[in-house]
Amino acid sequence: MPPASYRRYVEAVPGSPLPHGLLGGCADIVDVTDPHELLGTEWRPLSCSEAHDTTWCPPEGEPEVPPKTFDRPGVCSAAPVTIYAGSECSTMGWTYEEAQRHARETLRMGEQRALEEWFLNEVLCPTAEDLTPDAGAISIAQGVAALETWLGTEYGGAGVLHMPVGVGALLGCCNVVHLDGGAPRTLVGNCVVLGAGYAVNVGPPDCTVADPGEAWLYATSPIRIRREAADVVPDTDAASVATRTNDRRVLAERTFVVEVACCRAAAVRVTLCAE
Repeated sequence: MPPASYRRYVEAVPGSPLPHGLLGGCADIVDVTDPHELLGTEWRPLSCSEAHDTTWCPPEGEPEVPPKTFDRPGVCSAAPVTIYAGSECSTMGWTYEEAQRHARETLRMGEQRALEEWFLNEVLCPTAEDLTPDAGAISIAQGVAALETWLGTEYGGAGVLHMPVGVGALLGCCNVVHLDGGAPRTLVGNCVVLGAGYAVNVGPPDCTVADPGEAWLYATSPIRIRREAADVVPDTDAASVATRTNDRRVLAERTFVVEVACCRAAAVRVTLCAE
């Protein structure tokens, strides 16, 4: 091996975020222009109440048609979260521009995983209805079936399944999921997020980690994610230097708001044994 002093400095090996994570093809991504949207949002959900059947003629022996049901929709809300990546180096080794580039690239590669982990811990797990049978974890195919039944009965439209990225290797054994337009989808049409951040693997009601060999899968109605452009802090060369240590620190960050159409979720615990 040649001495270190003989090595040539080259560009870093580039990378790409996982293609089927929360910022992939399953979510509607909105790059906001109104900063007020990044303080959190609130909306009255659509299509989250039940439709009912009726009849033109009263049943025999009944004097009139039963009264119709009117549902009063509630209000959903979503809180903001800021994802950041910080870079630090000696000022002798890095220019401000190089530190900016490093922080921005670290954020680009890592923001999806960090957002997924936050979303699982702060939104999915606390709000999810646990569909796991009393007997315990079920197969992945049975778990997907339970979640899709919940989506069909509680929402009625196509939604999103949220799974740890490692589960993706097991989804093809029963043809549970296929690529459709570049995004993983089930036969029913629900989009599948395979998230590295979901590998924290916690579930309701107390957000404890699943047993070894098991995983938590989730389902939600459609997802919309608002985000701002990535920002670099500080915004000047001089402000990035700590004069006492002669170190340079640069931060890249951006704020997200993740909205779930009906602000509800379901979860089921599955076994990761191959079927």
